[in-house]
Amino acid sequence: MTKWTGVFPAVTTKLTQNGNVDIQATKDSIDRLVRNGVSGVIVLPMLGENASMTLPEREAIIRAAVEVAAGRVPVLSGLAEITLDNAKANAKLYESFGAQGLMVFPSLGYKTDPRETVEWYKGIASASSLPIMIYNNPIAYGVDVTVDILRELVDTPEIVCIKEETGDIRRVTDMYIEFGDRFSIFCGVDDLIVESSALGVTGWVSGMTNVWPAECVELFGLCAQNKYPEARTLYHILTPSFHLDTHVKLVQYIKLAENLVYGAPEWTRAPRLPLVGAEREHVVSTVTKAIDALAQRSEKAA
Repeated sequence: MTKWTGVFPAVTTKLTQNGNVDIQATKDSIDRLVRNGVSGVIVLPMLGENASMTLPEREAIIRAAVEVAAGRVPVLSGLAEITLDNAKANAKLYESFGAQGLMVFPSLGYKTDPRETVEWYKGIASASSLPIMIYNNPIAYGVDVTVDILRELVDTPEIVCIKEETGDIRRVTDMYIEFGDRFSIFCGVDDLIVESSALGVTGWVSGMTNVWPAECVELFGLCAQNKYPEARTLYHILTPSFHLDTHVKLVQYIKLAENLVYGAPEWTRAPRLPLVGAEREHVVSTVTKAIDALAQRSEKAA
């Protein structure tokens, strides 16, 4: 059975100013992530503007990611659809494009009840041989894959991982009590990673790792080694920026942060618009403070 562990950034899709996919910039960012020690990458997550991409664009992004990863880390793709038929068809397609796993959203067009949620994930699992990470984000999508629902999915072998993003830290422990190590449990909220690590999560789907991959990998490693005093010091530097990952405009926020830190294009596809005014100043100030604090930390360590 597939066992994913470590830091898996939810990769932003780089765009040109006129809204076209910038494949080379996307490949460069993925290579940067891998070189800085991430354990996997997830293209076409919500942060990657999945729902705004055409199928040919998704194919190009997945194939480019697989090419640049070159077997160094697994490449997962987000799967975000409205109907089960489309989800099943695209699960097969993404497998043919080279994806090595799927991060599966609930239906984007309808808030399924528990019975329907079970059938949604079972149906998608039956469509390909790819291992599946359930993207459980009821705050954004209105569907909570609860312990009771997971109990109905425990015998579906393709479902191997839960991205836990309820914001209720107790859920991590509840899943371990109920299922032991049946599922890999990943933290899906940047500003809960240290808390989640203390409860035993095996991985982290992270937005701000796009910005600071080496530091986020270091933070996860410190927690894994039970070096919590050191982890908290780094966490205190990064947490104001991690809060940007939980805002409705996280795509714009994180892309702007990437631009500030390493020059990646900040452009998004409409209806998302570039940040302006006080909101932009807040993001710039928050990220700049972290840049300065990380530089001071490096100087002290030298």
